[in-house]
Amino acid sequence: MNPPLINLNGVSKNFRTADGSDRVVLEGVDFTLKEGEIVALLGKSGSGKSTLLRIMAGLLPADKGVTEYRGQQLFGPARGIAMVFQSFALFPWLTVQQNVELGLEAQGIPKTIRAQQAEAAIEMIGLSGFEGALPRELSGGMKQRVGIARAIVMKPDVLLMDEAFSALDVLTAETLRKDMLELWESKKTPMKGMLIVSHNIEEAVMMADRILIFSSDPGRVRVEIKVPLSRERSEDSPKVRALIDEVYTQMTFAPVPITGDQYAQAHQAYRLPEADISQMEGLLELLADDPFNGRADLPKLAEEAGLSDDDLFPVYEALRLLGLVHIEHGDIYLTRLGQQYCQADQAFRKRLFGQQLLTNVPLAARIHHSLMQEKSGEIRKEPFLNLLEEFLSAEEATQMLEVAVEWGRYGEMYEYNYHTGMLKLPEVE
Repeated sequence: MNPPLINLNGVSKNFRTADGSDRVVLEGVDFTLKEGEIVALLGKSGSGKSTLLRIMAGLLPADKGVTEYRGQQLFGPARGIAMVFQSFALFPWLTVQQNVELGLEAQGIPKTIRAQQAEAAIEMIGLSGFEGALPRELSGGMKQRVGIARAIVMKPDVLLMDEAFSALDVLTAETLRKDMLELWESKKTPMKGMLIVSHNIEEAVMMADRILIFSSDPGRVRVEIKVPLSRERSEDSPKVRALIDEVYTQMTFAPVPITGDQYAQAHQAYRLPEADISQMEGLLELLADDPFNGRADLPKLAEEAGLSDDDLFPVYEALRLLGLVHIEHGDIYLTRLGQQYCQADQAFRKRLFGQQLLTNVPLAARIHHSLMQEKSGEIRKEPFLNLLEEFLSAEEATQMLEVAVEWGRYGEMYEYNYHTGMLKLPEVE
């Protein structure tokens, strides 16, 4: 029996932050890519998906654990693994032909042979006639085709795709996904496995045999969903829609934060989503109005909102944290409080938001409680930053405090002076 193409066992990775502390990006990741399968990896921004791909490609060493390619431990780039990047990563001063030939040239392949192989890859990916064009003369979709051609010309066993379609418009991305699947099915390349990092749930369901959902802080595989469908898939079929709903349900899962006096313990279980008030209100109002009337299929709501899944997940998470929505089986519902919020005037909305904030967000409750205990009604932000920095980098702690400040100001639980860095209780009118 052949060994798996890629096998990860207990892989962990830390990064040193600017303040000298270590941030755990990946922890105890186990993963296997078998011959003949396409696997999609989904997760929130910053969950470590791209870092994991770079470890698999041999571009980045793991701090702990073992990374194997075809049963052999990987200590650097492997010839059988190629990668396609989100940013295209083309050299602007080189033609399409020259960009595609780069890897072959690095391997010392003679000029005539590499020219032939590059031309074949360019034709395979649908760019014949553009060999002499420079990247600035190409559309986004064509640039990504060059990136794919540059990868497949290396005749890899494994193709790693890091958000490869996310910089493209919807129609271009859909066309390129279909072309990649046709290339996979045609067996015109020696590719035996493909791993796709994506933030697009429909893309994952349409392409993959398995979908892995990554958790954050630190990144690890939280859920595996098998896709028991033939390669011929219609986005409108009931089975595909059911799978999309299942993935949405898993992606919008969030642990319930611990409440209590010790925020430090609560933080270890939950981190605030980076959602701003205007996005939260906009989504609530959209959900309350026709045609949804308080209940919506998450993919349809995302389409109506005109935002990507990546943009909407923090909003969903924030609204659920505050008790304004409920999410189940790929659908989102307004709770009784959410309905009250949508029907109320702005003053009542702020009061309700503030009450839910103190009930459900330990950091906000701690800030408010500390201000209530302070005779002056004012306190500097540093004690709260110091508390957060026990678990976060300085940058992450600052970002989290900013979210708590924005939410608290809207809920009129406290005010913040951006010039002095002082938090204070709101003045009673």
